[in-house]
Amino acid sequence: MDFLNKLGDTITAKGKEVADKAKETAEIVNLKSQISTCEEVIKKNYLEIGKMYFEQYGDMPEEGFKKQCTAIKNAQNGVKELQKQIDELKGL
Repeated sequence: MDFLNKLGDTITAKGKEVADKAKETAEIVNLKSQISTCEEVIKKNYLEIGKMYFEQYGDMPEEGFKKQCTAIKNAQNGVKELQKQIDELKGL
């Protein structure tokens, strides 16, 4: 009977350990999800700040932003040219 009691205690202790570990894991997953949400908010706002800067100062950017503003303008011109080619192919 003592063996069965010890076995029962061991199973109960292990079950509690597993339950505690599962709870900890769930909390970690929840916190990581919250971190991801915060990082998405940061990313979205960084992009919005960059867009606002380009719209306001893209024609006369500060020295540290010239390369990026030029790359954006070149890409915009590329999009216009490619769209023009698509329109020509469609007969528009």
